Amino acid sequence: MNIHEFQAKQLFRDYGIPVPDGAPATSVAEAVAVAREIDSDGWMVKAQVHAGGRGKAGGVKRAASIEAVEQISSGLLGTHLVTHQTTAAGQPVNTLLIEQTSEIQRELYFSMLVDRASKRIVMMASTEGGMDIEAVAAATPEKILSVSIDPVAGLQGYQVREFGFGLGLTGEQIKQLGRIMHGLYKLFCEKDCSLLEINPLIVSGKDELMALDAKINFDDNALYRHADITALLDASQDDEKEHHAQQFGLNYISLEGNIGCLVNGAGLAMATMDLIKLHGGEPANFLDVGGGTSAEKVAEAFKLILSDSKVEAILVNIFGGIVRCDLIAEGVIRAVREVGISIPVVVRLEGTNVEQGRALLRDSGLSIITGDGLTDAAGKVVAAVQGAKA
Repeated sequence: MNIHEFQAKQLFRDYGIPVPDGAPATSVAEAVAVAREIDSDGWMVKAQVHAGGRGKAGGVKRAASIEAVEQISSGLLGTHLVTHQTTAAGQPVNTLLIEQTSEIQRELYFSMLVDRASKRIVMMASTEGGMDIEAVAAATPEKILSVSIDPVAGLQGYQVREFGFGLGLTGEQIKQLGRIMHGLYKLFCEKDCSLLEINPLIVSGKDELMALDAKINFDDNALYRHADITALLDASQDDEKEHHAQQFGLNYISLEGNIGCLVNGAGLAMATMDLIKLHGGEPANFLDVGGGTSAEKVAEAFKLILSDSKVEAILVNIFGGIVRCDLIAEGVIRAVREVGISIPVVVRLEGTNVEQGRALLRDSGLSIITGDGLTDAAGKVVAAVQGAKA
């Protein structure tokens, strides 16, 4: 789960991490009011979207006057910001962060993430703040510092000093860095973060460290114990279909193709998409209905797939281990009848009660194509789409 910069910075404040004075605004009038409350000779107006690259896309601008704050806010609110991390449609700008400007001596980079290979939290830093860290890693990997934190011992003083010296900080600045690193480590652990990034972490004109930006991602699997974090979710930033899928326990990701996929199991879903590609087709989505799915969930999955206007055929690929194939067949039949599907539907069933499931499909009176194995089913759904275009 992602949150906005202004929300991440509030968490930073809660854990003692210095950030610029600022507040969110959802209207032009509110933006002007916030700016008037901030003692500064200028203001930063920052579009709040769940995507990086905002500055290069015109989503972060400096205002030298209250009139400029009003003008910039009016130009951003209600628009869609397109960055290198968004689709061509961009992300809606419903909120702005109005913030004091900061005098910058140096820009540094800092991040934390979970290294699943070592089963530890890793901190990374670089003197190349403000740049795309991927480009720094590719061109000058020696400029990236990293430490792996033992979960029993926690963050150690020597690791702070290693970062401080590596970043070229002074004695007092290293002390500040230590407080920041310890605060961020506590935040990361207590809130079950999966990624935390500050780019840039600046040395201000007063020789003080400050987080000028803030990005936090949280582990979705731990949200059940963080009602305060869950409350920060901004559904407007998510794909509408993906958000709808979450409400029914479906794992759905939109893609660019025209063959809808309804599969149980993430690995099987990936294999299904690979076979569609192998036969010359293009999957329209990744959709995992889960191992213990139901007829009702299958019906909702069909409706979700059909909400994509690009879909010209649907491939249902179910292996009945936990779930019974006859229940899946009932869900498919119900969905086809409820929605009135006019495009080809290919179904491949294997596993528990597979013969009963196939009989239900065969006797339904509906134009459902059955596949004899996954390869056969993938070939048939691609042929159905190509035949419709011929």
